[in-house]
Amino acid sequence: MLPIFFSAFILSACCLTKGNCISYDELKELKTEFAINLYRRVSEAENRTNLVVSPASVTVSLELLQFGAQGNTFMELQDALGYNIHDQSVQDFLQAAYEGATNSHQGTAARVIRTVCGTSPPLFHADGDVRGMPLESAGSPFSQVALVSTMYFKSVWQKKFSFMDTQMLPFTTMEGSTLKVPTMHHTAEVNYGQFQTAALEGFSVVELPYLGEKLSMFLVLPSHRTTSLSQIESHLSAKTITLWANSLKRTKMDIFLPRFSIQSLFDLKTVFSALGIRDAFDPITANFKGISEQDSLYISEAIHKAEIEITEDGTKASGATAMVLLKRSRTPIFKADRPFTFFLRQANTGSVLFIGRVTNPSQ
Repeated sequence: MLPIFFSAFILSACCLTKGNCISYDELKELKTEFAINLYRRVSEAENRTNLVVSPASVTVSLELLQFGAQGNTFMELQDALGYNIHDQSVQDFLQAAYEGATNSHQGTAARVIRTVCGTSPPLFHADGDVRGMPLESAGSPFSQVALVSTMYFKSVWQKKFSFMDTQMLPFTTMEGSTLKVPTMHHTAEVNYGQFQTAALEGFSVVELPYLGEKLSMFLVLPSHRTTSLSQIESHLSAKTITLWANSLKRTKMDIFLPRFSIQSLFDLKTVFSALGIRDAFDPITANFKGISEQDSLYISEAIHKAEIEITEDGTKASGATAMVLLKRSRTPIFKADRPFTFFLRQANTGSVLFIGRVTNPSQ
């Protein structure tokens, strides 16, 4: 029954009692705010390294737990996300987001894997194979369960970079050292804007769309090498991201972007605790009677894995790189030759599929 219940949520997101409705714009803001809060908590422990996290994958896991949670356990999950999964308006929004993110015929493949599993077969499982974590039972085969959340994204740029224009160019790290990394280049019309924080720190934002233009990568780059990336990231909020997306102007530019590939693996128990989700991990207070009427069920592990690879055509690629000299141009330049933040955003829902930063493309 439980796997069928899960499938019904993923495929149709319907047939639950309608609760208090929440507006579309409110949901967009709540989901973006959660994405930023999650990224901040994760990045606190990974202060100076490349990282990527998938808020879309993590929120799906928490939404699944809401279905089975009751009492204070449910309230903590609802408060962390900001919405109730039982509201029909929430389900309609999530269905639109899920369908848009997995639209493979537009050249995009976003694979979300989320599993709640114990020593017996998984309670919830979809979109791929995840090996169950061996956990010791205590009284019931489902007394301890592990929450595993994985997302892998692969897509094609709306306008591909040419391999012939990729060069080994300097990149200055946070520590001030300079190294040469494969840097892609093309000239294109993109959405671009320059902004300032309240402390007058300048930064620029450029939007690079993927094929179909339903998903875009936003790059956030400090205007000066003396401005640390953390100063700009502290300015992140749902409102500022919406402001950027709505304020960017179509501009013909030279874009320089280093190739990068990032894989991150996190234990989310500490992160969830900081976000107010505590009962779910406590063998005494956890309440998942919506899954099992026994009182012993709790979440023992919460693991998240995300990976992303950026190349000339937007997908995995191999082959030699030609070294060429580029002609000087009066066209404005966006040159990501120092640490920058990126986030992958869905156009219609504003959902942040990935958010991360590049501090050293060669790592």
